[in-house]
Amino acid sequence: MNVVFKLLGVGMSVGAGFVGTKLVDFLWQRITGEAPPKSKDGLENTLRSALVFAIISGAVSTTIQVLTNRSTQKAIDRFSKTRDLT
Repeated sequence: MNVVFKLLGVGMSVGAGFVGTKLVDFLWQRITGEAPPKSKDGLENTLRSALVFAIISGAVSTTIQVLTNRSTQKAIDRFSKTRDLT
């Protein structure tokens, strides 16, 4: 059963990461009025905007990863306790 929970945790983490990335992209575009600085030809992006975007993306990504891991661990613990009771 542990393998199932680990796979579920990975799936949740990937899904949450995808949603977080889309949220950061959307908010960046709404706030700055420009597309996120992700293009392969980075010459049209300033270093400042690229660094700010990277910092925001990294912070959101790390926060999502921590919250997903914690909630998955809580679910595993809760399942283990209820399984022990029956």
